[in-house]
Amino acid sequence: MKEIKACDVTKTVSSLFEHSCHYLPPDVMIALRQAREKEKSPVCRDVLDRILENANVAGEEQIPLCQDTGAAVVMLELGQEVHITDGDLNTAINEGVRQGYDKGYLRKSIVSRPCFARVNTKDNTPAMIHTDIVPGNRLKISVLPKGGGSENCSRLTALTPAKGRQGVIDFVVNLVDEVGGNPCPPVIIGVGIGGTTDRTMFIAKKALLRKVGEPSPDPEVADLESEILERVNNLGIGAMGYGGTVTALAVHAETFPCHIASMPVAVNMQCWCARRGEAIL
Repeated sequence: MKEIKACDVTKTVSSLFEHSCHYLPPDVMIALRQAREKEKSPVCRDVLDRILENANVAGEEQIPLCQDTGAAVVMLELGQEVHITDGDLNTAINEGVRQGYDKGYLRKSIVSRPCFARVNTKDNTPAMIHTDIVPGNRLKISVLPKGGGSENCSRLTALTPAKGRQGVIDFVVNLVDEVGGNPCPPVIIGVGIGGTTDRTMFIAKKALLRKVGEPSPDPEVADLESEILERVNNLGIGAMGYGGTVTALAVHAETFPCHIASMPVAVNMQCWCARRGEAIL
């Protein structure tokens, strides 16, 4: 049995959120540069230049990449041979969010009563924590500071199985066309297919943890990702909605077995500011 102190979880979560709000992952930067090279619209090339400049300045000056530093989404893979000592795991995570958003001078955006008195919690807690129990003796912590603009463009539907593969493609492409520039493209599109409605929403978001452009290991899913990406980029929405060649950097799809009468599909949209971080204890 491996013991991990709650205070080490707090320290790790704090560091991950602060770092991820200041630095884009290398794969995201590469994808943005490639998008700039592919882009045919002079206006959108200029927008992508500003995006890349913004990312460089944020890292150099240790300031947020975007003023919306997001809801704190935390995904855990907790080894069944791990024991958290000296405190509660969820409490430790929320304390890490609190410290990271305070030390990093990151905007606090969480309100306590969503449809009543929308009073700010003033520390960006509580975090949205998802925990998977897995074999082993390690704790993997992944964080997604999820901005409100892209999250607002996420959708869920329950398709009939008869809609099939084409129904999934049409749902995703029509959604991107509908939301246009609102999620701050070029976007990364997380797609969940199967499970139940709650499960498919989760796997759509979890798909955003994959390195940008890394295809699914399942050939059929990878082919689906490729076709959706092509159709999305043919919409002509472009960077920040100015009309261009590149609307999405990638489509990442995940699937899960489902009921014979069901085919739930979810889309979780990620803006160009695709912040994420990961650590293993």
